[in-house]
Amino acid sequence: MSALVREASLLFRSNTALAAFVLLAVLASVSVAIGLREVAGQEAAIERMIGLQADDALAVRRHAGENPGSAAYYRFHATWDAPAPLAFSALGQRDVSPTMLRVRALALEGQIYESEAGNPELALAGRFDFAFVLIYLAPLVLIALLHDLWSSEREAGRLASLQVMPGAAWRVWGARALMRSMLVALTLLIPFLVGAALRKASATEIGLFVGLILALVAFWSIIALIVAARGARSAANAATLAALWFVLTLIAPAGANLAINAATPIPQGAALVRENREAVHDAWDLDRNATLARFYQTHPEWAHSAPVGIAFDWKWYYAFQHLGDEHVAQVSREYRAGVAQREHRAGLVSWLLPPIAIQRGLHRLAKTDVAAQLAYQDRIRAFHERLRRFYYPYLFDATPFTRADFDRAPEYDRP
Repeated sequence: MSALVREASLLFRSNTALAAFVLLAVLASVSVAIGLREVAGQEAAIERMIGLQADDALAVRRHAGENPGSAAYYRFHATWDAPAPLAFSALGQRDVSPTMLRVRALALEGQIYESEAGNPELALAGRFDFAFVLIYLAPLVLIALLHDLWSSEREAGRLASLQVMPGAAWRVWGARALMRSMLVALTLLIPFLVGAALRKASATEIGLFVGLILALVAFWSIIALIVAARGARSAANAATLAALWFVLTLIAPAGANLAINAATPIPQGAALVRENREAVHDAWDLDRNATLARFYQTHPEWAHSAPVGIAFDWKWYYAFQHLGDEHVAQVSREYRAGVAQREHRAGLVSWLLPPIAIQRGLHRLAKTDVAAQLAYQDRIRAFHERLRRFYYPYLFDATPFTRADFDRAPEYDRP
């Protein structure tokens, strides 16, 4: 313990070390504050959407009256993916994928894959969050503190004297390395724990996240010590560690991502939306009863419904809306399978790149990874299925539709 206290005292006399810790503490705190503000903004937007939904439904209820087709057409239903307690620390897919979507009982695929356009140049750098500080910036502080652990003493002419001291391996080098790594970890942990407490994260989630933080600090500490122990000069050690950081956190992940994308081609979401809409629009020119016959092939429970004439009929309209989804169903499955396959392969590659494996673990715990986004889409699809099934009896069996029935329409369940 006395060795650790001595090393802490020596460390805090170094202006360079103090500046590094202050900078890391500021960056970690700012990243947590930005993450907390971001998820608070997302939650506020969700609550605002839910509140406005009631006003929108009231207006549609007055307009649609007792017409189920109009009610289904004009009424939007809110769905959302509320941020998990730890989402503030690793925003992941929440930075680029929709977290709210208002859907109608029309063709769904076009609704799912249509999102607001953003500035690609602003999105390129990614979001500044705690995971960014941990994965990309904290290693640089560890490199600065540990790269010259032996070389600085050698260059100052003190190395030989220190090495002859009894127990020098621990009393000097071990205590020095441990204290510096511990202080880096503590500098990261304090802002994170404050944010996790404010978000009321569970003890299990916090414990697992803390474990990943310590794993990242331990990984780069070990790498830095291995390089520092080679006997090279301080400048050479720093250059070697900087090159390793550059390769492990930037070059290798980017190269792996390009290789995975090339090896796993997937349909374009925009092309899927276009094909879905074209199938829906083309249905206006097709024979109506033939369209219904195709619909009844997958929905035989409604085949007893009366044929339609030349007048507009809502059941025909909603039948070809669903047929538009069926038309692109295979492409949609291929798209999702491709996304899942890319994610799987990225997970395999991450075992060779520990910093990226840790980053993926952070996103998994924060529920901001690809799997979480696909799960949200699955919830939207399940809700849309309930919505369609709710309106079909009124459309195909001509069951009377009243204002009370309007209020019985399914509501999206908070996950």
